[in-house]
Amino acid sequence: KQWYQRRVDITAGISLYNTTMKIIYIACSIGTCYLIFMKFKPTYDSNHDTFRVEFLLGPCVILALVLNHSFTVTEILWTFSIYLEAGAILPQLFMMSKTGEAETITSHYLFMLGMYRGLYILNWVYRYHTESFFDPIAVVAGVVQTVLYIDFFYLYVTKVLKGKSLVLPC
Repeated sequence: KQWYQRRVDITAGISLYNTTMKIIYIACSIGTCYLIFMKFKPTYDSNHDTFRVEFLLGPCVILALVLNHSFTVTEILWTFSIYLEAGAILPQLFMMSKTGEAETITSHYLFMLGMYRGLYILNWVYRYHTESFFDPIAVVAGVVQTVLYIDFFYLYVTKVLKGKSLVLPC
């Protein structure tokens, strides 16, 4: 029951903090979509964006249908979102590997996404020790996502933090 309680909708009233953070998260997501699809649409490079998203979506759908806590619509959708988040960095990493480089702002953005995941791992450790709570789906997906970031983290620390541009080795 505990794993379900943390996924209830925004009107559940778990706490003012929780509701406020969900509203901020939704507003930031909407703002990000606006920036991507409206304001910065001309900067989109379709020549290098050749990642076949169906190779990411398909496995996530199958995993969500097979490996979930319970076979309900909300649980499958939540599980799908967790699996999708784990692989969501792949299109950006794929584009970086095709172009051989990344703009500094993109590098900083990717690093912050990775730091977010790192803080999540600390949260899991904390919750396990204080609440004896462990969610294998979230933890395994988070570990997969973190592993996908490791090579990027290395390049970020050795290049970008030293003032150099992020250029992938040949």
